[in-house]
Formats: sequence, structure tokens, C-alpha cells
Amino acid sequence: MTEAFCFSVEAMDGAARRGEIGTSRGVIRTPAFMPVGTAATVKAMFVEDVRAAGADILLGNVYHLMLRPGAERIERLGGLHNFMRWPYPILTDSGGFQVMSLAKLRKLDENGVIFQSHIDGSKHVLTPERSMEIQALLGSDIQMQFDECVRLPCSDAEAERAMRLSLRWAERSRKAFDHRRGSAVFGIVQGGAVKPLRVESARALGGMDFHGIAIGGLAVGEPQEVMLEMLDTVMPHLPAAKPRYLMGVGTPDDIVKAVARGVDMFDCVMPTRAGRHGLAYTRLGKINLMNARHADDPAPLDPDSSCPAARNYSRAYLHHLFKAGEILGMMLLTQINVAYYQELMAGLRAAIVEQRFADFVAEIGENWARNAKNGD
Repeated sequence: MTEAFCFSVEAMDGAARRGEIGTSRGVIRTPAFMPVGTAATVKAMFVEDVRAAGADILLGNVYHLMLRPGAERIERLGGLHNFMRWPYPILTDSGGFQVMSLAKLRKLDENGVIFQSHIDGSKHVLTPERSMEIQALLGSDIQMQFDECVRLPCSDAEAERAMRLSLRWAERSRKAFDHRRGSAVFGIVQGGAVKPLRVESARALGGMDFHGIAIGGLAVGEPQEVMLEMLDTVMPHLPAAKPRYLMGVGTPDDIVKAVARGVDMFDCVMPTRAGRHGLAYTRLGKINLMNARHADDPAPLDPDSSCPAARNYSRAYLHHLFKAGEILGMMLLTQINVAYYQELMAGLRAAIVEQRFADFVAEIGENWARNAKNGD
């Protein structure tokens, strides 16, 4: 345990980094995948099971928590950690992406965003200062600057406008950041798919004394090759001594390719959302349990998985649960997916330390390709 936020790189294999982030609530082993606990819950899972799967840190969301149940209420109830019974590190995003994607009506200006709740239409104002205040009320360990995320594709002019606004908001977020409990604040690189804008954003944020730097505005509809091109552009301009967080990413393949480029942290709703819709992520690749071919299959999803649910329940039973609309199916598959993502991260970390990263990546790629060839 440490009272102050710190980061160290313990090993490297190529650009891939094995490190540790120290916080007052525990160590985060990197590369790390953060299960998304949007509204103070990882959907369809007990937090004890999330921890048992290997997660060191969860993500919470300012937009959803400010609307329901409210940041001030959560603070009165002892903060987000106590509220959701997760005593380990929590990262909160700033709410900017959700304001842009979920709010009914919104008006953006230099000060911030005025928007209507997607829940009840009530009016709210979110500024860099208010976003940081909410994150302090929640008591998160890592807080994110307020930014504007534009969807791709967009014009170069729109990408530049949003990037420059996000930089001005970054300065205000850093100034408003509350240092209680040794928490940290990360800046967010923006710039759409325009290389010079991404470089300018990365360099500017690197000089603002943030504790870490995130790469935002990717995994928002662009092809994987565009995402990787932006990473290749940005990574040389990020401080090597600070953690690098690729926001909203992603598939196992996205994660592996980003780790190879030096990314340390990830989050995505994909494993939990897929689990609620019958899609399993496993060592053998993606398996769609809705397919009729699984109806008579007595084999487990993966007999060598670290997750008991993947080892102990047959594909036929899991298929049945989804066809019957049983909630247990969603719970089991979500647990399987979250466990696989953590298993993947543990494998990547070990491979970096043992200097066999390329071999490990090739091996898991062969497993995924074999399963895809078999028709799942």
C-alpha cells in the first residue's frame, strides 16, 4: 500500500511494458483491464467475483452517477468505494463522452455543457470544475479531465476545435483537481484521426503535470487500423514515466495490439455487454452460445479456464439458459468473459517479464484463428 500515487515500469519486451501503479487502496498491475462499473455495479456480477477474477481496479462514470443516485448522496453514504462495497482502486471518467452520446439535448460552449438527462429530461450543467468536484465527492482514486470526444469520422476542422477546447478544459480540470487521499488525475489526448493534432495534444498534456495520460476519441466507430495508426503517432510523444490509458478499448485483439505499442490501461463494456447477449470470450476465441450447434454439446466452454463457470457448465446448458431467457445465463457468461479478460492481461504481463511477448501473442492468435475457422 502507498498513500501517494506512483507508477513504475518493472519490465519491457519491445514497447510492451509490465508495471505497477501504486495507490492508497492497492496496487494496479499493468497492463490492466478495468471492468466497467458504470452505475456503481459491474452488470450481472458481484464485486467479490470481479475481484476473484483478478481485477485490481474498476471504472465508474460521472454522468450516470451524478444523475442517479447523485454524487452528493454517495458522499454522504461514505463514498463510492463504501457504497458499492469495493475497497480497491476506482477510476472515474469525466462524463464528457456520455454527455455527447446519451444526453437528449445539449448546448456546448467554452464554459462546459448544458444538457438534459436521458432518464427524466432534467437540466444539468457539467463543466471541468463540476466534473472534478463530482469525482472528488465520489472519492475515486484516478480521476479524468473533462473533455469533448467527437465521433469518427469527422472533419479536420471539427477535430481541431474539440482538441483545442479539450486542452483548455484540461488546464481547468488540473487546477480544480482535489488531492485528497493521494488521488491522481489524467489528461486525455484528443485530435480525431489527424496526426498533427494528436501530436500537439499529447505534447501539451505532457507539460501539464498530469499523473497519467489517456488516449481518448478512439474506438468510436473507426476501423482498427485507424486506431493503431493514431497510437503509433501518439505514443512517442507521451511521458515514458507515466501510465498510458487507451479509453474504451476494446476487443482482446485491440488490447493485445495496443499493449505491443506500450499502452498500460484499458476499459470497455464489451465483456459484460457480450455476456448479457450470449457471446463468450475465451482462450479459444469468441463463442456464440445462441448458435443451435451448441444445443447438444456436453463440453464445457473451456476446460482449462481459470473461471469455474467456464469449466463446469456445458455449452448445451448455457445455450439453454439463453434460449429460455434465464438471468443465470447472463450472469455466468459475464463472469466467464470478465475472467477471460483478466486471464489475458495476466498472460500478457507474464510474457513481458519472461521476454516471450511475441510468442505469447502468436499463440493466442493461433487459438483465435482456429476457433474462427471452426465456425463460431
